[in-house]
Amino acid sequence: MSLLPKARFGRVLTAMVTPFDDQGRLDLKAAQQLARWLLDQGNDGLVLNGTTGESPTLTAEESLDLFRAVREATDAPLLAGTGSNDTAHAIKMTKAATAIGVDGVMLVAPYYNKPSQAGLERHFRLVAEATDLPVILYDIPGRTGRKVETSTILTLANEVPNLVGLKDAAGNPGETGRVAAGAPAGFQIYSGDDAQTLPLLAIGAVGVISVAGHWCARAFGDMIRAFDAGDLTRARQLNAAMLPSFRFETSDAAPNPVPSKAMLRTLGQPVGHCRPPMGPTPDGLEDEARRVYAALQDATAAAR
Repeated sequence: MSLLPKARFGRVLTAMVTPFDDQGRLDLKAAQQLARWLLDQGNDGLVLNGTTGESPTLTAEESLDLFRAVREATDAPLLAGTGSNDTAHAIKMTKAATAIGVDGVMLVAPYYNKPSQAGLERHFRLVAEATDLPVILYDIPGRTGRKVETSTILTLANEVPNLVGLKDAAGNPGETGRVAAGAPAGFQIYSGDDAQTLPLLAIGAVGVISVAGHWCARAFGDMIRAFDAGDLTRARQLNAAMLPSFRFETSDAAPNPVPSKAMLRTLGQPVGHCRPPMGPTPDGLEDEARRVYAALQDATAAAR
């Protein structure tokens, strides 16, 4: 018997890095190659132009070119990051992404300008009205500087028909449980913090929008399937196997997505390096990536 409802966009989605060439230019062919490779590695879908995709350094034209290129490369579920701290710009990007043919949009909470909860609610309503696509609200107060309060999320979930889910990176499972309990049927929660995924599954999440999914999507899928089947021992074993990957994906010296790009380069994916201000890549990070990946393979094999 399945414990989890069917996930609208699949169980495991990776917030894809954006490949650049040696001159730091957007590499659309590499993006198409990477998208196909990630799907072959066990991802059900992809999120484009998120923070892991270095959205703050992409122009609007580059973001839209990325959506088009990856849409051409795959028919798997694609969520386009069209959020902004400028409501008018978010509306414009959301309309353009809708015309390109993505499957949904992800709207990060407005960052830096720290609007009130009433301002956040108005922002999400106005942007959601600009599309007929499903909308995922992305709450990550550690980056935005403002928590979208549970009451605001629930108001939007119950009153905005196409706001169908939450990517939760707020780090408070108790509040996530309140969202799950108060949201309407069909509203779905995705973990936005790899290390919180297993506990969030226990209180109502349906899957993960991941960073480490760049290299451990299969392990994530196996963990979620084990949880869904009620095999908590195996789910815990697989979660434990991925813990070093979760620690590797970001640090003060190498913040996300610097480690993900280092890992992908060691796996033969031509993603380039990060644009400033991210980076530079610390010495030894690729060697660490190789050690993390090798340990992951050993640990997941032991959990089978």
